[in-house]
Amino acid sequence: MKLPEKWIWLNKEKYPENQTTINTVLGKENEANYAVAEFFKEYIFSKKATKIDLRLSGDTYFELYMDGKIAATGPVPIGTDFIGNNFRRGQHYASEASFDLHSETVSFFARVKMGPVGDYEYSQGKGGFMLGAYVTFEDGTKTVISTDESWLARLNPAYTGRYSFDFRKKPDEYSFAQLTENIWHAQTAPLPLLSEEKIFPDCKEITVSANETKTVCVEFDKIYAAYLSIAAKARGEIKITVTDYETVVDNRSRKAEITFDGNGDYRSLQVHSVGGLQLEITNNSEAEAVVYPAIIAVNYPVTVHAKTRTSDEDLNLVLDVCAHTLKICRQHIHLDSPCHYEPLACTGDYYIESLMTAFSYGDMRLAEFDIIRTAELLRNNSGRMFHTTYSLIWVMMMYDTYMLNGNIKMLEECRDALIMLLDRFDTYIGDNGVIENPPDYMFIDWLYIDEISLHHPPKALGQTCLNMFYYGALTNAEKIFAVLGDTAMAEECNKKAESLKAAVNTVLFDEEKQMYFEGLNTPTPEHLLGGWMPQNTSKRYYRKHANILAAYVGICEKELAQSLLHRIMSDEIEGEYQAYFAHYLFEALYRNGLRNEYTLTVAQRWKQPVKDCSKGLAEGFIPPEPTYSFDHSHAWGGTPLYSVPKALTGLEILEAGYKKIKLNPSLLGLEEATTEIPTPHGIITVTQQGGKVNCEIPNGIEVVQ
Repeated sequence: MKLPEKWIWLNKEKYPENQTTINTVLGKENEANYAVAEFFKEYIFSKKATKIDLRLSGDTYFELYMDGKIAATGPVPIGTDFIGNNFRRGQHYASEASFDLHSETVSFFARVKMGPVGDYEYSQGKGGFMLGAYVTFEDGTKTVISTDESWLARLNPAYTGRYSFDFRKKPDEYSFAQLTENIWHAQTAPLPLLSEEKIFPDCKEITVSANETKTVCVEFDKIYAAYLSIAAKARGEIKITVTDYETVVDNRSRKAEITFDGNGDYRSLQVHSVGGLQLEITNNSEAEAVVYPAIIAVNYPVTVHAKTRTSDEDLNLVLDVCAHTLKICRQHIHLDSPCHYEPLACTGDYYIESLMTAFSYGDMRLAEFDIIRTAELLRNNSGRMFHTTYSLIWVMMMYDTYMLNGNIKMLEECRDALIMLLDRFDTYIGDNGVIENPPDYMFIDWLYIDEISLHHPPKALGQTCLNMFYYGALTNAEKIFAVLGDTAMAEECNKKAESLKAAVNTVLFDEEKQMYFEGLNTPTPEHLLGGWMPQNTSKRYYRKHANILAAYVGICEKELAQSLLHRIMSDEIEGEYQAYFAHYLFEALYRNGLRNEYTLTVAQRWKQPVKDCSKGLAEGFIPPEPTYSFDHSHAWGGTPLYSVPKALTGLEILEAGYKKIKLNPSLLGLEEATTEIPTPHGIITVTQQGGKVNCEIPNGIEVVQ
């Protein structure tokens, strides 16, 4: 008995202007045909129901209430990039969930927003809602229910815009919903529903006298990804401007305009990044009013939270802040930040977040699904992504996630997209054997060098790094194809990697200085120049980035890699790096046997920023330009959550899915440490104190010396 997928929407004749919308908000922020529809249905059964298994989706956002209580939000977003968003994607996602029932009735109320708001949201171009369910009764029998024309539907005009609500505008009268063509054909997303928690600020209520305007700031203990939850008790009109902020009101703050007419309770339909709220309240009534500010924090559910605790309390705080920031960036899609909410194209962020997850929350399904969705966006654009380096990091993320979860089906599902990506990079190789003519060299780091952005640098500041990432992608692709049993492709990747290695060490290495420079100074052809590809410079740059990556991907002999890392750590090789790029430095030190010497030195850089703000993780170490203010919800800089526990345990996964591992614990100079690592088999615990080491290993994991 298969669940039907029947989509409903507002009646076309009654609501002709509220049927269609844009596909994505990227570059089209003011073009969305914004509307909020509401649906209701009560089912009355002849016997007591004990369980309901739901499958549901909506376009572009829905809230489902069951028997008056919030049950689910969604849908699970598809993967989008900064390019290729001018057409509808071929897929949409539905969620599944089960709930216990203890009644002969069940009622549903759904609120569905039509029109994308955040960059991560995507639409198939029209409004729609779908619900199908198996209802199980106490006698063991089942029945199927679904959205259809018997559901009631109405427009709620109180939602006047993406960030505005007016209680004076009452919902329309209900009429019957209308079936609409199923253009979604939703695939079921392998992800659980998001978790919600209501969080109250330091000031739980604000009293406003009659005809008074008052501005109040309320603070939360941490920064959260959250819906606004603003309630009021009043006898007339109250207007509230709610401005969210992380640490201070700045140009990233979002304002919500809410008008109450008497008592009311507002829940926003968009996620905000909230460390505090500024409320400007105007009470236009003749009686005192009370406003109750709160937020509803939302994130991917956490069922395990493995922690590392050391004798260094400042380091422990760093790990805690990294873990919390990761938590708020894990939604139904990884986010760079709930302040930015950029699309799935930011693979460099999500790769690091996936590794952080592996050493904290342990559930790798979100990372795995991001990889699969990235494969789809690569297919949609002939193997190209907006960030060239990020498309290569996707390959590394894919192999590392496989080693962590052992799911070979993920590799099989991404195989064609991987080949498409590698075929594209074949076309970027010049006569000198290195990448010479890509569409861009981004992203390297969030820095400006000589007033040049490393977000999208010229060849002289980006070429070598791109080639290093390409070498890393080829070596990981070789291992992926070997796992898949495709020896021909594995050998081809090996040959390409060896050829690139020889070319990089010839063309991009300075023998006299015994270090890599950042790129050649040859002019960039006119046809390649554009907004993301500046003309090249005549200056040759010798900086940390290319040399960190050389040691990280292993393109040079270990002796040279160690020498480069010593010179990087002593600042003999110049240049700053941000928290994001520190991930590759940590890994390079680990892979080249220098973790004992330098891990804590690198981790030291997080201590002062975290002391300055422990509510969330700062986007970087150094503002890239004087007027730039970092957000404090950016998990891409949280690599200590992964890199420090890994260095403490010396973990090496020898067989995918933690079937066989090696441990080589070290205190790194600390007095003591207890490290927990979640695995598919349970939690590994490594306790170190003085010269004593104790390892607790779950059944199913073989540890070899």
